[in-house]
Amino acid sequence: MKVPKVRIDVSALREIKWYEYALRFLFGGAITVGAGLIAKRWGPELGGLFLAFPAIFPASATLVEKKEKEKKAKAGIDGTNRGRTLAGIDAAGAALGSIGLIAFALTVWIFLGDSPAWLVLFGATFAWALVGGVLWYLRKTKYGLRLLRARNR
Repeated sequence: MKVPKVRIDVSALREIKWYEYALRFLFGGAITVGAGLIAKRWGPELGGLFLAFPAIFPASATLVEKKEKEKKAKAGIDGTNRGRTLAGIDAAGAALGSIGLIAFALTVWIFLGDSPAWLVLFGATFAWALVGGVLWYLRKTKYGLRLLRARNR
């Protein structure tokens, strides 16, 4: 079974405009402020849940859709459906990462009182990467495709 390779394309960074970075910064800052206000009013446990919200996801999803529509428009094609599809794929990746964050949080919650903080954070980061990586692998292999086909029947 062949596993897809993860690739990084840094050339895409040159295509991002300054206001797109600003939009992501504003979304992230607004969500962080909101989480802080919730924590101040109802306690850090509830505020922490909201802080775990993928802060830049709303900006990222809209920008992914917009970029794809612009790309298709240059080719003379309506890219609305393709843009929505790519935003949906971005959302699926955010969901997998969020499940990994649950592993991170559980690791910190279980081990923080008994071990040095640096070791707990290292272990929690490893748990996040492991869970996210395994979920990504399952989704990209035939196993993940079988689950998708079974759900669509």
